[in-house]
Amino acid sequence: MSKNYLKYKKYVGSVQFDADDRIFHGQVLGINDTISFEGSSVEELEQDFKAAVEHYVETCRKIGKEPEKPFKGAFNLRLDPSLHEMLVTGALREGKTLNAFVKEVLKKALSEIHP
Repeated sequence: MSKNYLKYKKYVGSVQFDADDRIFHGQVLGINDTISFEGSSVEELEQDFKAAVEHYVETCRKIGKEPEKPFKGAFNLRLDPSLHEMLVTGALREGKTLNAFVKEVLKKALSEIHP
């Protein structure tokens, strides 16, 4: 299975290839600020990714802003109402909160995909 992301200092960046321009590019995920990077080779892409993260952290320091921490642990999820209902009733049957029940279901699903 291919890996279409890079990791550096807890930041995760997407990786895409533009065949027309023959360049790799990406964006840091999980934060509101925009950090993008590119390269004409995997090595250049990795270098630019790391440099972009370092530049972001340094710029934040210079302007007195705390750099955003990626993946704060909360996200909104839009569901079909019938699935929402099934999750709530499943949580009630287990005597759990909806949040605890969904976390358990997601962990179980991931362990089956990535044992």
